[in-house]
Amino acid sequence: MGGDVLRWSGYRSMPWKNGGGTTREVASGTLQAPLAPAEPEDGFDWRVSVADVDAGGSFSSFPGIDRVITLVEGEGMVLTVDGTPHPVGPLSPFAFSGDAATDCRLEAGAVRDMNVMTRRGRATAQVQIVTVAAARGAEMACAAGETLLVMAVTEGIAVGGPDGRETALGRFDCVPHEGPRALTLRGDGTVAEIRITAAR
Repeated sequence: MGGDVLRWSGYRSMPWKNGGGTTREVASGTLQAPLAPAEPEDGFDWRVSVADVDAGGSFSSFPGIDRVITLVEGEGMVLTVDGTPHPVGPLSPFAFSGDAATDCRLEAGAVRDMNVMTRRGRATAQVQIVTVAAARGAEMACAAGETLLVMAVTEGIAVGGPDGRETALGRFDCVPHEGPRALTLRGDGTVAEIRITAAR
């Protein structure tokens, strides 16, 4: 995985598992070791997607999956996870279990959220929101065996290439990255930094 830009226009649209809406798959993958005890039906160890939520309702169940959801458009929502309500505000990553009974209530109309899913016992994810300032940019490096994905949450961000050229990122475009070379970001805006590592 070498830093090619994944474009919003190219993401595959697919129905939610429970049929209640649609999501766009940004990227997914499996880790190098064999899946155990057997390869699951959905076949991923990690997955990043962006979903449009037009109305409240129940979330799909994903047994054995850990989830981090981040509101990237809209005013807010309340997720009730196994009976406990959790307000989720814009650009505030919220982690919860895919096994849990989860319902969503919208606070002020439709929202769009970024979902990061990892298979428990196989992979873990860390998600944070990073502000890129025009004066200094940002550099992000990978630890050995780590996969980094950087999604532009706003316009105004560009990623530097090994030849020194910069590639502009549109909103919700994503750059996957692995290896020792740091990923360089320029511009003035906000990105979501997603780090996938093998579970220990």
